[in-house]
Amino acid sequence: MCQPPKTPRNGGGDVLPTACSPDWHEWNCPPALPFSCQQFLSLSPFPDVSYCLLLGSGYWSYGDDEDSYARRYKGTPWCAPIKVKHGYVSCRSPRGEHYLNVMGARCTIRCKKGYEMHGSSEVLCMASKRWSGSYACREIRCPKLDMPANGGYKCSDGSYFNSRCEFFCSPGYTLKGERFVTCLSSKTWSGGQSTCVDIEPPKIKCPSIRDKTADPGKLTVRVTWDTPEGKDTADGILTDVILKGNPPGTRFTEGDHKMSYTVYDRAGNKASCKFSVRVRVRRCGPLTPPENGYMKCDSDTDNYGATCMFSCMGGFELQGSSARVCQSGLTWAGAETTCLPMNINVGVRSAAALLDQFYEKRRVLIVSAPTAANHYYRFQMDNLQHSQCGLDLRHITVIELVGTYSAQIGRIRHRIIPPALALQLRLLLQISQSSYNMVLLDKQGVDKMRYTFPITAAELFTTIDTFPLRKDEMLLQQQAGQSCQS
Repeated sequence: MCQPPKTPRNGGGDVLPTACSPDWHEWNCPPALPFSCQQFLSLSPFPDVSYCLLLGSGYWSYGDDEDSYARRYKGTPWCAPIKVKHGYVSCRSPRGEHYLNVMGARCTIRCKKGYEMHGSSEVLCMASKRWSGSYACREIRCPKLDMPANGGYKCSDGSYFNSRCEFFCSPGYTLKGERFVTCLSSKTWSGGQSTCVDIEPPKIKCPSIRDKTADPGKLTVRVTWDTPEGKDTADGILTDVILKGNPPGTRFTEGDHKMSYTVYDRAGNKASCKFSVRVRVRRCGPLTPPENGYMKCDSDTDNYGATCMFSCMGGFELQGSSARVCQSGLTWAGAETTCLPMNINVGVRSAAALLDQFYEKRRVLIVSAPTAANHYYRFQMDNLQHSQCGLDLRHITVIELVGTYSAQIGRIRHRIIPPALALQLRLLLQISQSSYNMVLLDKQGVDKMRYTFPITAAELFTTIDTFPLRKDEMLLQQQAGQSCQS
């Protein structure tokens, strides 16, 4: 049972019946009795006594100190019981009292895993019925993760303790570092900052070029293609596209040509592709020079569109086609070419008809003398007979005209020219019958040189070697390995 309350000094009040609370041990009556104090005084907070305090003074009006009341009310619950959300409380009373929230009790507060203390980890129950400090267990929070460039992350519980975050990267990028990190109790993440890097090479597809055929009359063909456009799987930006080999639009020669393209992205990754250009030359069967003749071909001698020109050595006449072309069907146009010994017809009716047989085939050297005993004539013919190789090499036919009308006669080697035809030659070329003369005609029948005295074969050959056609002849003879000492 509660004892009747006493009227406080410096105050007054009525005694009212009250219900006892089982939580207050033997002093089990609540202090909220209808007592009042005089001005500037407040009612004592002790449950079993009512007296007035000087407001703001910190001293009881009885004059007793705090310890005296602590001793008087030892074992009495004083401060509000401590309850810590997400934590544990361990208290000890100063004198081993049963209650752990008595005046002077000390309580140590610990937080559960994943939570940290904010405020005082140890508090004291003071006379003011308040604990000496504030306290709270708040959930541990790790620093906010940096968002990786070209990627991101998603977490199970934000940046709070035990939250598991997963990093991811945009297409074309690869994660560098930990894929999963967890917020630890140390307020740090279980792994370092992850980044998204571009390590995937770009993509490129080379052109597909089929076999090419060389152009007619050539050994090359112009090949074109569109430059391939590479693709970067990350940011789509390529820094360089490098071609190894001939660029498009180049003329490619016969054979296989290996080509490649290499592309680089901004991260330095590269990719390559290869392709080849094969150029084929269509060819006819090879031709050979005719016996006692020459063959000169353009291009590569036997490729489609190539033309071969034929000519015969001195003293031989060309039979068949003088030019043959390799056709698209890979056959040679024209007839087979041969060089036959030249058959000079001395039975023609005119000098012009005789000379026409040499047109574009032979040069003609006419030696005329009034008699066979003429010393100029004898010297000249003796000199030429010793230089027959040089005459044949230069395609020179010698016609001799000896005597006067009507006893004149002519000959071409062993063939006799009738007197009438010999006379026509002298008249046509205006050659004197009474003195020594020598006339040189080129292959077009043009009167090139006249001599009234004999010359050496070397002098004659030097003159002929300056003729324009002779330069081409010398080249062919050199290629054919034809030469002589004269």
